[in-house]
Amino acid sequence: METKPASKTNGNDVSRRDFLVGSAATVATTALMATGNYAFAAGDDKIRVGLIGCGGRGTDAVHNVLDADPGVEIVAMGDLFKDHMDGKRKVLKEIGGARFKVTDDTAFIGFDAYKHVLATNCNYVILATPPGYRPLHLRAAVEAGKNVFFEKPVGVDGQGCKSVIESGEIAKKKGLSLVTGTQRRHQQSYIDTIGKIHEGMIGDIVGGQVYWNQGSLWMYPRKPEWSDGEWQHRDWYYFTWLCGDHIVEQHVHNLDVANWIMGGPPVKAVGLGGRQVRTQPEYGHIYDHFAVEFEYANGFKIQSMCRQQDNTVSNVSEHFVGTKGVVDFGDKAVIRPTIGDRYRYDGPTPNPYVIEHVDNIAAIRAGKPLNEAKRIAESTCTAILGRESCYTGQQLSFDEVMNASTKLMPDVVAFGPPMAVPPVAVPGKTRLERTWNG
Repeated sequence: METKPASKTNGNDVSRRDFLVGSAATVATTALMATGNYAFAAGDDKIRVGLIGCGGRGTDAVHNVLDADPGVEIVAMGDLFKDHMDGKRKVLKEIGGARFKVTDDTAFIGFDAYKHVLATNCNYVILATPPGYRPLHLRAAVEAGKNVFFEKPVGVDGQGCKSVIESGEIAKKKGLSLVTGTQRRHQQSYIDTIGKIHEGMIGDIVGGQVYWNQGSLWMYPRKPEWSDGEWQHRDWYYFTWLCGDHIVEQHVHNLDVANWIMGGPPVKAVGLGGRQVRTQPEYGHIYDHFAVEFEYANGFKIQSMCRQQDNTVSNVSEHFVGTKGVVDFGDKAVIRPTIGDRYRYDGPTPNPYVIEHVDNIAAIRAGKPLNEAKRIAESTCTAILGRESCYTGQQLSFDEVMNASTKLMPDVVAFGPPMAVPPVAVPGKTRLERTWNG
């Protein structure tokens, strides 16, 4: 799930309305049909989608995949909550029309709903549950032989990230395509501009800054009839074991751009953060601000900042400094070399939330599967590294965090038994090696 700054309008609805009127995605699909690479699953050209996680991002992802290709049908849905399922089935029926084929027999509720979705005839799975479940659901989808679109981040601890990398290797052997929701990787302005950076337009990168600063997000106050487990799942964003904290759930986008430009993840980090504004119990135990210094293999450092506090300045952007100029990503991508003319991307801007599905489906139909598991696992672990450096107050290495025995997801999750909220992390006291309630 990607959340947008409170002070900015989400333009996706406009993009969706405009998309089918001559967008690059429609052109790409038409070209595929013309080349004869439209065959899929032994002559069946239908992409049969199963949705696991029927929240806002999952629903939007279904809308996006329907826009991406005329050969898409929605055949199964699974969610933890019946009210989510009932509401989203109605919404998606209106969006999908005849291509929405979910019935009572293919709509599943509960903790094992994902297993039932995977047992249907779907051949393309969207994973959009809270991130703590991503490693489990991805492994199950790959073992079931499904192509996958899975939302970022892909875990909440190093063990989860390692599991995702392993699932990616299994997917390669099975010839499955795995694309993740880091839509900037499928956004032409980022692709073209970073290509020019890698060609040397601003020399060697020596530093930079990445930001996701915004106001507060949604929050669901606890109802008296909700058990501990139900409340934490409905209000999942505010529990690290489910969301990873907002540096992981949200800021992973900017950190993924940093890793993209720098050629891989950082080697270590040190940071500070805290819980200054959102201190009430309904906000669980996550922080509301982080500031982290990431050091990469070449010794250069990227400064990271993210915040969710009302009445503050919003800034979602990336800025990098090279030996021969600078580059800024935000509303526009602009390169300013020290010598020569500046470069501004002014090309097409189709909705990247749709293009990531266009790319995935094209890869499936061409028999050339994509596999983004390792890089998103590394970017997720980069964000976790930042979180843990702030939670512990220590300088930590990427390898320490990736290989730590830390396990934030409980072994058994249920709504009935008491489920205490883990304590707020305290720098100098919180340890890297801990379990879900430690």
